Amino acid sequence: MTFPTIGMIGYGGIGRVHGMAYRSLPFHYGLPADAVRIGGVATTRAETAQAAAAELGCNFWTADYRELLAHPEIEAVDICVPNHMHAEIVEAAAAAGKHIYCEKPLAMNVAEAQRMVAAAARAGVKTQMTFNFRFYPAVLRARQLVEEGFLGRIFSFRGRYYRSSYIDPNKPISWRQQKAIAGGGTLFDIGSHILDMLYSVVGEFESVQATLDTLIKERPVGAGATERVAVDVDDIALLTLRTKAGVLGVVDASRMGTGLTNDIGFELFGEKGALRFSGLDPAWLEVYDVRDSDKPTGGMRGFRKIETVNRYAGQKAPDWSMAPDFVRTHAECQYQFLKAVAEDKPTQPTLADGLHIQAVMAAAERSSAEGRWVKVEEVLW
Repeated sequence: MTFPTIGMIGYGGIGRVHGMAYRSLPFHYGLPADAVRIGGVATTRAETAQAAAAELGCNFWTADYRELLAHPEIEAVDICVPNHMHAEIVEAAAAAGKHIYCEKPLAMNVAEAQRMVAAAARAGVKTQMTFNFRFYPAVLRARQLVEEGFLGRIFSFRGRYYRSSYIDPNKPISWRQQKAIAGGGTLFDIGSHILDMLYSVVGEFESVQATLDTLIKERPVGAGATERVAVDVDDIALLTLRTKAGVLGVVDASRMGTGLTNDIGFELFGEKGALRFSGLDPAWLEVYDVRDSDKPTGGMRGFRKIETVNRYAGQKAPDWSMAPDFVRTHAECQYQFLKAVAEDKPTQPTLADGLHIQAVMAAAERSSAEGRWVKVEEVLW
């Protein structure tokens, strides 16, 4: 099995995480050291590109991503740039015949996302989104249990993603808080993650009712600056959703979750049982089975913790009993992409999945603005 040679486009904080994950794959799966090859990197400045190449251990670097796309050895690109650049680069990569691995959210809006999906389909290249949290072993196990009918009819679901990254009103504004660059705020940045996690387990969403709010409406232009600029994206997103199967649920996403550094999780409630997952305790999936005895004495009914730990098929290191972590989910997401390309099999999640999440978020924005339920299909026409 021969993996495609990767070209990195963008190398900020998340780009470095992707690089770290690629480097770890040979250790995880007992592969030769050169099985996963990063052939080049492109950033917006020559000095950062050269520094990135030194870190990644590749010889080719450039300040123009088009040069990377033209490089004959590059077969797949990993796109880690701000959101407003995704569409241009994805379409160019597809035209160049490169397989595409793209950070979330897919695009700035649904129209862009549709163009990107169409471009990849025309080119016949494989695509995958960086929705890495669906690759926690506990989430994969939850999906398996749902598919096996463990819950029976699903009554409802609840999802959350809370961070405390912007609670300080004097924290300078970043590109993630500017609609022209990010496309949206909390909903796009972290809401897309919990929406995809639930999508992977409970299926496609049909409609949404949402409220989005900006809690800190202006921020300094830079560290120590007195000048302040308006924040034009949401700090908090509260969504009520209905799936195509008719299941009702709620999703909360906030970058103002004081005391919570990275709290993602969900609960599913069904006629035969319930499931709970927390990213703060990712080695376990909590399971409740109504078929357990509820006798006053000797009963076993109650939530129990199932060890899911590091159970990835084919993994050699770390030992399965060690708790998974954030970078490991990135590594698994990337490995499944590379493996699918090498074996000429379908990837998942694809840009089309990214388009669905984009449409759900667009419906949520319209719902918040118009104060009504919005069907996801409304924003696709």
